[in-house]
Amino acid sequence: MTTPWSADVTVAIPGLPGTVTLVEGSTFCISQSSGDILPGQPQGLFVQDTRVLSGWSLTVDGRPAEPLTVQQADPYAAAFLGRLPPPPGAPADAAMLIVRRRYIGDGMREDIAIHNTARLPAAVTVTLTAEADFADLFEVKAGLAQPAAAARAAATESALTFDARQEQRGHGLLISGDGDPAAAPGALSWRAVVPAGGEWLATVEAVPARDGIPMRLHHPRGQPAEHAVPARRLRDWRRAAPRVTTPDPDLAAVLHRSIEDIGALRIFDPAHSDRPVVAAGAPWFMALFGRDSLLTSWMLLPWDDSLAAGTLQTLADRQGRAVDPASEEEPGRILHEVRFGPAAALALGGRSAYYGTADATPLFVMLLGELRRWGRHGQLARHLLPHADRALEWMQRYGDADGDGFIEYSRKTPAGLANQGWKDSPDGINFADGTTAEPPIALAEVQGYAYAAYRARAAFARQADDDHGARHWTAAAARLKHAFNQAFWLPDKGWYAVALDGGKRPVDALTSNIGHCLWTGIADPDKASAVADHLLSADMFSGWGIRTLAASMAAYNPMSYHNGSVWPHDNALCAAGLMRYGFTAHAQRVAEAVFGAAAHFGYRLPELFCGFPRDWYPAPIPYPASCSPQAWAAAAPLQLLTSLLRVTPQPGTRRLWCAPAIPGRYLPLHAAGLRLGSSRLTIEVRDDGWHLTGLEDTGTELIRQPRHPDPRTHT
Repeated sequence: MTTPWSADVTVAIPGLPGTVTLVEGSTFCISQSSGDILPGQPQGLFVQDTRVLSGWSLTVDGRPAEPLTVQQADPYAAAFLGRLPPPPGAPADAAMLIVRRRYIGDGMREDIAIHNTARLPAAVTVTLTAEADFADLFEVKAGLAQPAAAARAAATESALTFDARQEQRGHGLLISGDGDPAAAPGALSWRAVVPAGGEWLATVEAVPARDGIPMRLHHPRGQPAEHAVPARRLRDWRRAAPRVTTPDPDLAAVLHRSIEDIGALRIFDPAHSDRPVVAAGAPWFMALFGRDSLLTSWMLLPWDDSLAAGTLQTLADRQGRAVDPASEEEPGRILHEVRFGPAAALALGGRSAYYGTADATPLFVMLLGELRRWGRHGQLARHLLPHADRALEWMQRYGDADGDGFIEYSRKTPAGLANQGWKDSPDGINFADGTTAEPPIALAEVQGYAYAAYRARAAFARQADDDHGARHWTAAAARLKHAFNQAFWLPDKGWYAVALDGGKRPVDALTSNIGHCLWTGIADPDKASAVADHLLSADMFSGWGIRTLAASMAAYNPMSYHNGSVWPHDNALCAAGLMRYGFTAHAQRVAEAVFGAAAHFGYRLPELFCGFPRDWYPAPIPYPASCSPQAWAAAAPLQLLTSLLRVTPQPGTRRLWCAPAIPGRYLPLHAAGLRLGSSRLTIEVRDDGWHLTGLEDTGTELIRQPRHPDPRTHT
């Protein structure tokens, strides 16, 4: 099985209605607001995609506490406060406050405190009951988990144990508490005397074990929470984070929330603690996803390069080596996702990694080129160049199986994803009349990613004075760009087809995918104006952002996952493309819409929201199953800010183009922490001009205008 990830700092987030969710890396816990975990519900303590606790409840003298509030002072913990109701016949006012402080990370620690406000001591019986079913995360999420009859519960001196064997792997859980509790199968109990005006304290640990080897809690008993690794990482992340100030409270709040959430979603491989990667989203997708991690790292790269470096190294280590139809692995291919649970491994062809994605492989090369463009990690980039070449070989051999020059996909296993681009729902790729496209499918945006990957490889060759390589990859990019604009452009409609289907027919729906073609530069300049205007038309633009599918299309549904909803990351990439081609007002309108939408979601942009027109309702309508926080949604505000700053480096010529186009409502704006090479840049934008510092003594020329692309090559 895959080496387990250990957690970085994460935030407590809202889960299902009436529940509280804590997340730390591959560990998360969903409970009631009382702190109890209800059996038979999509709740529990999950470690590495397996539910190790399916029930957890606390009573005092047989009575549960009445919830008062939940305090989340730390992002990886929560304090559940409740009052103990008086017994029948007693005075109406409660005299005892129950406080449960919970910390998670490769298990769970809970500190229990009972405060007695009465003038007399109280003798009480405190009982903690627990259940474990070792159900797979996917079974729980889908409501299909069954009680694990094979799980055995036992009691030892002052401790509980649960164990089971599933899919050739042993699962165990040890629950122990201080204060000499009595143990019975499934329960610990204490006979306690709570002093008058005083408190009684106990600490309980729930430690999972795999194949008899216990995990190490991130917050072990006796260690102050502020000294734990997650707390130290949080402090380091905040110190290094970008600093943006603006008089607009909505923009300030959404940028702050984004920075916190990205720090929260980082996870670390224990074998490489210096390699952070970003998980896709909380709570159900706290795992490495190729596409999500690559795009998120790209959007953050001008502000933080550690995620790009960690993601590239981690994905390179797991790059495909063999042909395996069950997991869709192929030599050079970049994976789609990594999972840990037994059912997940079974669903992924008996493997912990699944490779069924058409876009992660060119995105890998793109991100490596972007790391070079910002002058960061030059030695690492050169070290990873052979992996980029293997990725390019996959693109041209396996990705383009029929040799027509386009990357297409068709799943190799019935258990795989039918659609293997970012719109990966079964109905995500369709014609204007609503007909679903049949594979093999060549997606428009994937051809753009391939074009950008070829351009990136050519730049590496030029940097190494490899003239042959530079000419080869430049020519490959030019051929693809020409073929794409011939095959995908729909002159009678004025937009690009979203795809070519298995019969090489253009899939003619109007979608947001065409904005990605601006982002990567594959669109011909003479077609860009029509694309930009379609993206901002009433058909596509809801007022809160660009829809995934135009309202005039037959499959349009503003409450769908990919056919009319609004995705913040998609909008951020579209805005970057609009700005790249010089459509500044269009890009500003998108940015202001997305920032405005964030204010209605507590400044935390969700994975997606419904695409209803803004003039229908005063606030954007949530999509019920949307992840929040979600990695690329959290990165979207920072990408939008980068686009508005219009800062473009070209390290080979030691030049930096900059011409901020910040809407007036956000001025004056101060942005510190942009990273170019070893320099940290600060940009101050006011009504009467702007000023950039940090380039002094670097030998870099500042060009005070936007970098307009060459109309012949669009580079």
